[in-house]
Amino acid sequence: MTEPGDHPLVAAVKPLVDAMGGRMLAPDQAGDDDVVLAWEGEDVLAVRLPQLADSLDHILAAMERRHGKPLSELDRKTKQAVVRTLEARGAFSVRHGVETVAGALGVSRFTVYNYLNRENAAKSE
Repeated sequence: MTEPGDHPLVAAVKPLVDAMGGRMLAPDQAGDDDVVLAWEGEDVLAVRLPQLADSLDHILAAMERRHGKPLSELDRKTKQAVVRTLEARGAFSVRHGVETVAGALGVSRFTVYNYLNRENAAKSE
């Protein structure tokens, strides 16, 4: 069998796994909660998905890299856009999601809720 690192499936899914904060493993190292990916009937790769709270931290770090500076240094309009993106990605369904996001943005929980309420009000109009 081709080593997992050399297989085209690994190259194809690596950006996705990295973006999620997951880990790629050999199929024989897969646990019960891991996802085993096959190619033409042969197990090639196992993916260990992160815990939801770890995913949120990973998403926040990726957003900081995208903006080129800490999220707390962004202007208000950009912070509102970040909150919209995070809401679309389910960040606020994670326990303490609002608190985690507020800390990363350098604002209060109340401010994050205001951003969310403003967005939801705009959608309903």
